[in-house]
Amino acid sequence: MSAEQSEQQGKTGAHIVAAALKRHGVEVIFGQSIPAALFLVTPQYGIRQVGYRAENAGSYMADAYARLSHKPGVVTAQNGPAATLLVAGLAESFKASVPVVAIVQDVHRKMADKNAFQELDHLELFKGVSKWTKRVSEIDRLEDYVDMAFTAATSGRAGPAVLIIPIDLFNEPAAETSRKHAASLGYFPLDRSVAAPDAIDEAAKLLADARAPLVIAGGGVHLSDASAALADLQERASLAVATTAMGKGGVDETHPLSVGVVGYFMGERGRTRYLRDLVTGADVILLIGNRTNQNGTDGWTLYPEKARYIHLDIDGQEIGRNYDALRLVGDARLTLEALTQALQKQDHGKRNQQRAELSKRIAAGHERWQAEVNNTLNLDASPLRPERLMRDLDSVLTPETVVVADASYSSIWVANFLTARAVGSRFVTPRGLAGLGWGFPYALGAKIACPEAPVFALVGDGGFAHVWSELETARRMGINVVLVVLNNQILGYEKHAEKALFGGYSDACDFAAVDHAAVARACGCEGVRIDKAAAFLPALKAAFAANATTVIDVITDERAYPPVTLFDNKDGLNY
Repeated sequence: MSAEQSEQQGKTGAHIVAAALKRHGVEVIFGQSIPAALFLVTPQYGIRQVGYRAENAGSYMADAYARLSHKPGVVTAQNGPAATLLVAGLAESFKASVPVVAIVQDVHRKMADKNAFQELDHLELFKGVSKWTKRVSEIDRLEDYVDMAFTAATSGRAGPAVLIIPIDLFNEPAAETSRKHAASLGYFPLDRSVAAPDAIDEAAKLLADARAPLVIAGGGVHLSDASAALADLQERASLAVATTAMGKGGVDETHPLSVGVVGYFMGERGRTRYLRDLVTGADVILLIGNRTNQNGTDGWTLYPEKARYIHLDIDGQEIGRNYDALRLVGDARLTLEALTQALQKQDHGKRNQQRAELSKRIAAGHERWQAEVNNTLNLDASPLRPERLMRDLDSVLTPETVVVADASYSSIWVANFLTARAVGSRFVTPRGLAGLGWGFPYALGAKIACPEAPVFALVGDGGFAHVWSELETARRMGINVVLVVLNNQILGYEKHAEKALFGGYSDACDFAAVDHAAVARACGCEGVRIDKAAAFLPALKAAFAANATTVIDVITDERAYPPVTLFDNKDGLNY
């Protein structure tokens, strides 16, 4: 028997999968108990299992882990109902271009199409929420398919890949194969390409000659790890830079040419409310990793019709989707570096002449916003105003702090009232589909990706109710984060939108009272309830210093709504 044959003896399909995952640099798998055969061997390969309580939460953890680690998140599930719970999480990853590899255990090959227990057509199930979905049927192709899954997830426009493996394949003795796999594919972007040189030169000339240019950076800046390149472009070319919610942190928001988040968040008391004309009055707009979606464009009313657009994206199909544009198809980081170099060959006179006045204009807009918040709100009131909480939180955030938020109001409070103080600061929000329940699992995935960083999560009581069970996960796995629940006992966005649009609201908008601090303590975590404004900051500091997950349940004013343009001048909200 050869040395290779001896090494192969006793190995199974589970060993093949685990070894392949290790080769791709996988250190963590988000999975419960299935595939059991896989999890029984992964410790031999140095792979940690994070056992979630529900599959949907596990997929959210994998998503956040990927965003912060720049390695694809790996999540597992059993066939049938467990697999269906992955759909929501993979849909967010699909829309937000986040690489996740989902390994789904299927029924025994001999039981296929016989109505085996929890049998389901998983190929059809995942068709609309993944880049790639395959079912492997032969053990000698198992490693090939693992590699294909990672390649699909991390190449081009990143996204989820689903590998379906029948249960018996995990236990089948490993077969010898002639092909020896050596590639490591567990990072993204897997391949970096630069946009066409002629297009880059044309873009540089447009930006140099523009009367009022503007950059609007989306989440693709973070996915490409292009923040430093964007900051260099901003400084060297004297360009004003705004971001979408997912792009927040792409530039330092204390930089005099940083505008802030633009989109439908620019309503009353919005950070960029008084800078709207920087967008509407722009004559050349550079879009970077920006989907030009409904919320980011305020219902496609914010971006000016007559502007000239330059659109940089790894996915050529996104360019021109909503705005005709000069096409820069390529990786954001490399193409921004090339664009900055091309701009050095242009005349900088116009940009340099405008820089001081542009900086003053941006500063004046921010000062006017801050004055509006301070002069129109009682920030010491009880129930508490979220604006007060965000002010206190902003005072203790460091550039290293990772902030995550649930969808809906939580994302909007974070986008408007917290400041990115360093290039590449991370504010992680589920804006691909913007579903509720992501915030707390995101925080857990983020902490696993960045164990040394403080991790803060903001959620509403509506979204947190989806994932209370993961408090036990946090305690059991020793994942320590700070979670603030905005407890206003309503489904805020829905209730306020119904009142704004219809003058009334449906019964489901109001919740019964829940003590989330008590729920946390029941799960073995720390729990604090706050109903006075002065008590919040001390509780927040104590939570960051604690060696445990802490839930701060804050009784907030149900009449408080963030700066959404839909709510401007709506009398129905006065109650």
